[in-house]
Amino acid sequence: MKVEARAPTRVDLAGGTVDIWPLYLFHPGAQTVNLALRRHATCEISTRADRRVVLVSHDQEVHETYESLADLGLKRSKLPLLRELILFFEPRRGITVKTGAQVPAGAGLGGSSALNIALCGALARVTGKHYSRPQLLEIAKNVEAVVIRVPTGWQDYFPALYGGASAVHLDCDGVKREKLPLPFSDLEKRFVLCYTGLPHNSAINNWEVMKAHIDGDPKVRRNFDQISIIASQMREALLAHDWNDVAELLALEWENRKHNFKGISTPKIDRMIERTKKHGTRAAKVCGAGGGGCVVFLVEPGTKPAVEAELARLGGDVIPFAVARAGLEVRSDGMARRSLAQDASLSTSDLVSRRQAAQPGLGVRRLESGLR
Repeated sequence: MKVEARAPTRVDLAGGTVDIWPLYLFHPGAQTVNLALRRHATCEISTRADRRVVLVSHDQEVHETYESLADLGLKRSKLPLLRELILFFEPRRGITVKTGAQVPAGAGLGGSSALNIALCGALARVTGKHYSRPQLLEIAKNVEAVVIRVPTGWQDYFPALYGGASAVHLDCDGVKREKLPLPFSDLEKRFVLCYTGLPHNSAINNWEVMKAHIDGDPKVRRNFDQISIIASQMREALLAHDWNDVAELLALEWENRKHNFKGISTPKIDRMIERTKKHGTRAAKVCGAGGGGCVVFLVEPGTKPAVEAELARLGGDVIPFAVARAGLEVRSDGMARRSLAQDASLSTSDLVSRRQAAQPGLGVRRLESGLR
């Protein structure tokens, strides 16, 4: 049996880090806004005639072989996320697992979470285990926490599962995803994405900020209040197609984020943002936890080629900006790839219509349930 799976990475526009439990509980109305990126994490799993477990990471150039699942459990691996997921799913036959990614490691685009979701989908298919999407998300989130040894956030799993544009609402009664009906072609004309060449470590950066928040640092808490407000306003500005507000909020998000942790920006990032302004950049921010990785730029219409050329001149690696319409996709033994996000890709109006048809008189609800 052979199974292939892929899941998109993401670009976060506002509200990052506040999605880590329990930080969002201290900021009523907290949410994050992000876009799924058409740059995927991929995996291929083939069953074997023997009991061996073979792990291959193309992007990290790692190849490991274990005599059995028990042998894997007794040894350490250079691919700890892959190891932990295989131990959780417990395949009864030997398997060869190959992984890859279309974004650099440490890019701040949620690549590890996207790979996590792709692996969960593929391993569930190979082992014949029927997990719901809520269960897949919980498995991915908890296993990643075991691997990185610090709490994980919510937002990276939603783009990987669903694709498109999302507002992830973080409330006491649960985490809910709202599908944002945005004009993707317009977004793709206005945003530029660039890898700085310097990887970041989101676990370290987020943990430092989280500790400061839990310890009661008033400055950090005030900044998170601002980040939560900005994310709410960003959602409204995007839905209204108000690009002046989007630019202002993106810049404000970046300024507030820099105040949280002094290592979030670097001289190279600051130079890229400043020098591309005369070429058409209106605002920019680092993706993910910062300290390196990718920077997303909002530019004036028609100036994208000039901004990209300047970023390349400054030593950046421009990544094509295209929104992934679909989330996790799994294909087995040559069958057509099937999106596991289709049921949850309803617009808010479609969702309300279906609920009202089933329950006449049901009032309008703005949010989709987090996962179905």
